[in-house]
Amino acid sequence: MSATEESTVTPVKADVSRFTPRQALTLVALLWTTALTAITGLLAGNAQADIAIHFHTTQIAWFTQGPQLISVFLTPFIMKFATVHGKKRMIVIITIAGLVGDVIAASATNYDMLLVGRVLAGAYVPTAALCFSMVRDVFPPRVVGTASGVLAASAGLVGLGGPFLSAWLIDDHGFRAALWFIAASTAGCLALLLLCVPESPVREAGHRIDYIGGLLLGGGLTVAVYTIGEGSQWGWTSGKALGGFAIGLVALIVFFFYEARVAQPLIPLAMIKRDRLWSVVLATSITAGSVYAVGTAIQLLALMPAIPHVSDGLGWSVTKNAVVGAPLSALVIIFAILTGKLAKKFDTRILLAIGGVLAVSAYVFASQVHDSVGAFLVLGLLSGPGMGLIVAAMPIMIIQFVTPEEQALANGSQWLVQGVMQVVITQLVFSVMTQHGTVAQGTQFYSNASYSSAFWLVAGTCLVGTLLVAAIPKARRIDTVEAGQAA
Repeated sequence: MSATEESTVTPVKADVSRFTPRQALTLVALLWTTALTAITGLLAGNAQADIAIHFHTTQIAWFTQGPQLISVFLTPFIMKFATVHGKKRMIVIITIAGLVGDVIAASATNYDMLLVGRVLAGAYVPTAALCFSMVRDVFPPRVVGTASGVLAASAGLVGLGGPFLSAWLIDDHGFRAALWFIAASTAGCLALLLLCVPESPVREAGHRIDYIGGLLLGGGLTVAVYTIGEGSQWGWTSGKALGGFAIGLVALIVFFFYEARVAQPLIPLAMIKRDRLWSVVLATSITAGSVYAVGTAIQLLALMPAIPHVSDGLGWSVTKNAVVGAPLSALVIIFAILTGKLAKKFDTRILLAIGGVLAVSAYVFASQVHDSVGAFLVLGLLSGPGMGLIVAAMPIMIIQFVTPEEQALANGSQWLVQGVMQVVITQLVFSVMTQHGTVAQGTQFYSNASYSSAFWLVAGTCLVGTLLVAAIPKARRIDTVEAGQAA
């Protein structure tokens, strides 16, 4: 009898690392939510060339950067509210706000109204950071790494199927179809959240919200990032630019002094200092910010028209761009999921460094050769694995360094710095591209030198992030960390 009982128990123990049906459903809902920002960015990126030409604007950079800018301001508050009132609750609230913005953007009759909608939609940009922090609360330790890798693979999943979706929407129905699809996707995401994701029971002990710290941090970063975005137009040594940088810098300095003295700080500085978590945040934010920022240059290069002496874009359709970019996206998916499994056996610092080296190599190559399908394929073969390793190692490393109670704030800090880096690098990309560009009939076009400079810039920033990996201390294996209460 006892032998029979033992034989029935053993297989169950062997399957502990697998997802239960309920966990699988939760993972799907979190995957959709994590992918929402990526699908929005992809559709918006593919539509930006048509939108720039349709509205005759030279300010198309803010169409993609506006949502990132507002997310920089809101992220400190959102993460703090999540730790106090519940992560799911905050994801639902900001997704509703984003849905309102999506509808405004899709129905806009002028560019200013379109920007208002896009900026409001930026409220749901931090959902991805909250989803990564939820993983630890709702899954057991043995599948935390795999679940994080699956969520990270959403970037590749969107990159694989999204361009074909973009092609069908934009090539056949115009850019407004893409904007309405974004709104529909946000509505679907909201339904999945309400039905399939449990609330995290992990809460911070204190209930006081540090509004002053949030205004100093979010406001200071927002002013600095906006100044970078307008710097090339104002002039980098103009009074406006210098004043904007000064305001942002002073606000950040005051923030750090204030946070060191307040009883319940917005972001506990002791947590950032402990085990050199700052090194993880900085290295992952710069490398991830670089690989996401380069997408803007790649999309403009592929989709902008080829006009002699005016524009050196390749003039591809969205469909052709989707086909050429498919190998890159597939490799991102494969290596992101693989990273979640490799993190159980190998040092994640090595995985992040390998990803950075591959990405840097890809952008250096693209700075020299970027005018053919073959060049794009080589770019994808190098940058796809690199991006997969980077985006998957990033949330895993945060989990390795903090407790479940600190997870949301740690992810939020990393996401905030990454968002700032992405916006800054993207704005610098636009700045160097504009220096070699031409304005014709109210639209900004770019030359071959513009794209080369953009790739060199991103290669340099990604190299800086990769070198910073050396400052990260060794951490626990992902399958040995403690899980949250729900798991």
